[in-house]
Amino acid sequence: MKKWRLLVVDDEPLNLEIIAEFLDEAHFELDLTLNAERALEKLEAPGAVYDLIVLDRMMPGMSGIEMLRLIKAERRFQRIPVIMQTAASSPEQVREGIEAGAYYYLTKPYEPKALLAIIRAALADIEDQAKQAATVEQMQYQSDALRLVTHAEFHFATLAEARSLAALLAALCPAPDAAAIGLSELLVNAVEHGNLGISYDEKSHLNREGGWADEITRRLAQPEYQGRVATVSIERGEENIFFIITDQGTGFNWRNYLEMDPARAFDPNGRGIAMAKQISFSSLEYHGCGNQAVATVALTPTHPAG
Repeated sequence: MKKWRLLVVDDEPLNLEIIAEFLDEAHFELDLTLNAERALEKLEAPGAVYDLIVLDRMMPGMSGIEMLRLIKAERRFQRIPVIMQTAASSPEQVREGIEAGAYYYLTKPYEPKALLAIIRAALADIEDQAKQAATVEQMQYQSDALRLVTHAEFHFATLAEARSLAALLAALCPAPDAAAIGLSELLVNAVEHGNLGISYDEKSHLNREGGWADEITRRLAQPEYQGRVATVSIERGEENIFFIITDQGTGFNWRNYLEMDPARAFDPNGRGIAMAKQISFSSLEYHGCGNQAVATVALTPTHPAG
């Protein structure tokens, strides 16, 4: 099992002790730090590699928000997920953190299960992105032939098929790694939320209890879901490539998910569509009841008029 290296920043020694006790597992290696200034030194040290940062918002000297902004301004640190732990949990304060780059939140005080759930969700996102990047590289030779196609349609039913297909299609895009993140999110959503009908609240509960993968397997075997497929069509033009993803579900209120809602920042799921829209696509739209998504990727850079 991979050993994850976490940088934990909190000005209260007792809080660091509590976190260390909560995360006393063989696959976590913790680096505990009492202030943001020292944490930045650790991040910038030669050879230092951290998978995740747990960051206190309010500290003397440099605040957590100030440190977060500095981290996200550095390209080499932008992909490190940051979990902001705070007692300042008003929507405005959470929105400020989201805008600075914190997509994962914990409200103090919290239970061990809540800490573990949000950390596992963030690390799972990292693993998914790394697997997608590796698969994109493997698929690159196949995409050369696909670039000759102006229209194609693919059917998929399982999460494995969704992720493999996302990697293949991402290889058609100018920034394959970024496109793979968004396409994987949309195709996986088409399976789990669309065809299998797993609601947002159900997924939150399953993630906290560790039963999400088992529930996917169980539903795929149920008669009411067997035979359901989702489709992704590609339409390639001179300036853009369009990905149209359609599932056989009843849809959802997609308007609530195109932007990161502060109310969802404390959940282990629910940020994927907003992140996909931000980093993967030129535009992202939903049609009808929400069971069809249209993601657009520009094939050439755009230049401002004049």
